Amino acid sequence: MANHKSAEKRIRQTATRTEVNRARVSRIRTFLKKVETAIATGDKSAAAEAFKLAQPELMRGASKGVLHANTVSRKLSRLSGRIKALG
Repeated sequence: MANHKSAEKRIRQTATRTEVNRARVSRIRTFLKKVETAIATGDKSAAAEAFKLAQPELMRGASKGVLHANTVSRKLSRLSGRIKALG
């Protein structure tokens, strides 16, 4: 357990930040799952619409530091390619 006031404060800050970041990652996963589901059904317009909504969420995750920027770019690129291939 923390012995200093500053250490206690850091514990509180870390707990708050962890909670917020978990919520962010969960939200991103939900948006990705919607895109994956739309791709699996083969509906190109629904997949494109879901992708359009997921894109800013992923970029926000990168800017907030919960995901690496290259990870986000890779995911978006691969999803985009799969949507284009639907025909």
